[in-house]
Amino acid sequence: MDFPKKIAQALLKINAVGFSVKDPITFTSGLQSPVYVDNRRFLFWPEEWHLVIEGFIQKIEEKNIEFDVIAGIETAGIPHSSALAFTLKKPSIFVRKKPKEHATGKKIEGGDVAGKKVLLVEDLVTTGGSSLAGVEALREAGALVDTCLVIVNYGFPKAQKAFQDAGVQLHELTSFPVILQEALQLKRVTQEEVIVVQGWLDNPKKYDSLTKI
Repeated sequence: MDFPKKIAQALLKINAVGFSVKDPITFTSGLQSPVYVDNRRFLFWPEEWHLVIEGFIQKIEEKNIEFDVIAGIETAGIPHSSALAFTLKKPSIFVRKKPKEHATGKKIEGGDVAGKKVLLVEDLVTTGGSSLAGVEALREAGALVDTCLVIVNYGFPKAQKAFQDAGVQLHELTSFPVILQEALQLKRVTQEEVIVVQGWLDNPKKYDSLTKI
């Protein structure tokens, strides 16, 4: 199965991808973007969500990924990591972005990961900042983390380098260039908008000059 294409088609079918070329949105990182992806919509579409879990399993088998525990990062990554862990009958945990301000003050919830090999599952990678912060938290807790699976990867070179520098292999089910081509075929975007978005993917910091189409 051509998972990159199938996942891209599923994202477009459930309206999880939006294009806002002339009215950009702002990511948590501060980066302005002419597009957005909301993988949380998969939860409302079980058939398409099942395709995501199948894709993760296929990637695990293809790359011979070995692990003891599956982890997700709050909040959007948790449903996907939990569903994958449930399907594979593996222990599941999640990583808070900030420690709890009361009770135990934990950042890792679900179980002790010391000495365990942990597979990180993410919904989306843009700059990679939140994912790698999760990797750092897991490693501080004694976990061994060298692989991250993600539904959608924007494919920014800066993010790719950050994962490499952290010693983490990143494997995506699909990438935004694939989504963009599927959207064009389905006439969800114009050729002019594709040019703008592709320019943003090539150099996201120069978005201002790309909005004038």
